[in-house]
Amino acid sequence: MAKVTLPDGKVLDVQDGLTIGQVAEKIGARLARDAVAGKINGQPADLSTPVKTDITLSILTGDSKEGLEIMRHSCAHVMAEAICGIWPKTQLVYGPTVEDGFYYDIDLDTPIRPEDFEKIENKMAEIAAKNLPFVRREFSREKAIIRSGGNKYKIDNVNRAQGETISFYSHGEGFEDLCRGPHVPSTGKIGSFKIMSVSGAYWHGDQAQKMLQRVYGTSWKTKKELDEYLYRLEEAKKRDHRVLGKQLDLFSINDDIGQGLILWHPKGSLIRHIIESFWQEEHLKRGYDIIYSPHIATEKMYQRSGHLEKYADMMYSPMDIDGQNYYLKPMNCPGHYMIYNNSPHSYRDLPMRFCELGMVYRYEPSGTLHGMLRVRGFTQDDAHTFCTPEQLGQELDLILELMHFMMTTFGYTYKAYLATRPAKYLGTVEEWERATNELRLALERRGLAYEVDEGGGVFYAPKIDIKLIDSLGREWQGPTHQVDLQAAKRFDIRYVGADNALHEPVIIHRTVLGSMERFIGGLIEHYGGDFPLWLAPEQMRVLTISEKSNNYAQELLSRLKTAGLRCGLDMSDEKIGAKILLAHNEKIPYMLVVGPKEAETNSVNVRTRGSKDTKTMQTDIFVAEAKKKVAERNRDLNI
Repeated sequence: MAKVTLPDGKVLDVQDGLTIGQVAEKIGARLARDAVAGKINGQPADLSTPVKTDITLSILTGDSKEGLEIMRHSCAHVMAEAICGIWPKTQLVYGPTVEDGFYYDIDLDTPIRPEDFEKIENKMAEIAAKNLPFVRREFSREKAIIRSGGNKYKIDNVNRAQGETISFYSHGEGFEDLCRGPHVPSTGKIGSFKIMSVSGAYWHGDQAQKMLQRVYGTSWKTKKELDEYLYRLEEAKKRDHRVLGKQLDLFSINDDIGQGLILWHPKGSLIRHIIESFWQEEHLKRGYDIIYSPHIATEKMYQRSGHLEKYADMMYSPMDIDGQNYYLKPMNCPGHYMIYNNSPHSYRDLPMRFCELGMVYRYEPSGTLHGMLRVRGFTQDDAHTFCTPEQLGQELDLILELMHFMMTTFGYTYKAYLATRPAKYLGTVEEWERATNELRLALERRGLAYEVDEGGGVFYAPKIDIKLIDSLGREWQGPTHQVDLQAAKRFDIRYVGADNALHEPVIIHRTVLGSMERFIGGLIEHYGGDFPLWLAPEQMRVLTISEKSNNYAQELLSRLKTAGLRCGLDMSDEKIGAKILLAHNEKIPYMLVVGPKEAETNSVNVRTRGSKDTKTMQTDIFVAEAKKKVAERNRDLNI
C-alpha cells in the first residue's frame, strides 16, 4: 500500500499501481469527472500515471491555471492532427502553450489562411468527438531519433531534450508527436476551442532558416468561457490605447523622433499632469521629499551600481564627454543614493523618503515595442526609503496603504504576489529570509491575500509585485516593492546609530505607477477612453442651439473656467445633433446644451456621456456638483 497525502493534509492508503485517475475516483466522483491531470510531489503527471510509492498528490481540473494549460497543450496536439489530416505534407515543429491559448509551428508550403480556420476547427471537433485516449510512450534517445522518421525538426527536438528517456504522445492510431506531457486523458477533454490567427515564424528565431507558419488557437473549459474570452478580445480591440490615443489626440510616435519614444500631445500631457500632481500631493502628505536626478551619469556610477554588469544589453551606447564615458540612465536609484550620501545622517534622521518622476532609457528590441506599453524612454515613479531595521515594517505598511489608495482611486482591483529568492542571488540566505518575512508580514497585516512567486525576486531583493485587474479582467504589471539587500554595501550608505557606530540602513525600492507611459496606456484601455471627470482633459463642452445663445454660452464658458473646470465651447453652425455626436465621439463627460430658455433662466441642459437622458439644472448647482466630483475624484458621472 502507498500513502497518498492530499492538499488538505488527509492521507489515503491506496493499492500500489493504482493510477492518479483511480485515486481521484476514491476522493470523489465529481472530482474524477472534472480531472484533467495530477501533480505528484509538485510535478504535473497524466491521470494514467500509476502510484508506486508514498507521494503528495493534487488533482488538476480545468478550473485551475495549471489544468487549463494542460487542456490547451492537448488541444494543440488535436489541432496539429487536424492540420496534418487536411494537409498531409505538413511537418510539425513544436506546439507550446502561451497566455490564453497555444500555437503550433509547422513547415507547410501551402499557406494557411483565415478562411481555412473553420475547416481546421471542424476536423478538430471530429477528433474530440471520438474521445480518443492520449497514450504516453517512452524511448531511449537513439530510438526516439529513429521514431522521428527523418523529420529534422523532431530530431532537433530530441537532441535538445534533457534526460535519456524521450516521451511521445499519441491519440488514436494516426497521430503521434514528440512531447514531454502531461496531457488530458482523452481528446474529449480539450474543452471549447477556436483557431485565432496564423503568422510567420523562423525556426528557433533564426532568420537564416526557412520561414514556418505559426497557427494560434485558444481553448477554454466551457463554451461560455470561450464566448466570454472572445467578447473580451473584441472589447480590447475597441479599447486599444493606440487607436484611442489617435482618436482622442493624446499621443503619437514618430519615426523621425524614434520608435519607442512617446510624443505627448496637449490632451495627453494634461492627463499626465493631473496624475503626476495627484502623485506628488499624496507623497508629500506621507512625508516624502521630491527630488530630481540627471538623465546621464558616468560609467563609474553604473559600474558601481551593477547595471553595466547585469543590464548592459538594456543600456544605450556610451557618450564620450571630455574623454569620459557617460550613459543615459536606465534607473533613477544611483542619483537617490548620491543625494543621501551628500551629508552624514544619524538614526534620528530616519526614515528618509525620496521620490522622483524620473525619465529613464532602456533598449527594447523593435519587435517588442507596443505603443505606450513597451517603450524605450519612460518616466518611472521611483521612490527609495532609507530606514532602520526596526522601522522597516512600519514603512512597508505605509507603502501598501499608499498603493491601495492610489490604485482604488483609479478604479483598479489587484492581486499581490510575494516574489522570493531566485537561483542566482547576492547576499546571505539569512538576509533573504529576514527581508522576505518582513514583506510577508506586511501583506498579512494589511489583510491582503497573496500568491508566492517562488524564485521570482530580483538578484538583489525579494519583492511584492502587484498585478492590476482592469475592467476586462486582464492583469497589468503594477506597483512593485523591493527590500534591497545590496545597495547600501555598494554605495557605502550609512547612518550613525544610537550606539555611535555606523550602520547600513534598509533601503526599500518602490514604484506605485511604474512607468507613466505604460500606466496611462493601460488606463486608456481600462476606461476605454471614457476618463472620469477628474482626469478628462476636457470635462465639459458648452453647445449652442443657435447663434442667439452665443453671448450666454461665452459667459457660461468664462464662469466654468473661473470655477476651475476644464471646458470647451462649440458655437459652430452645425446642428445640435451633430455637435452632440462630435462631443460623444471625443468622449466628453458632460455636454451642456444652451438655448434662449437656458439663457433666460441661468441654467444648463446637461447630457451625460453614455446616456441619451438630459437634465436641466441651475448653473450654480451644476458647477458645485461638478467641482465636488472632481475634488473627490469620483468616477460616477451621475449628477
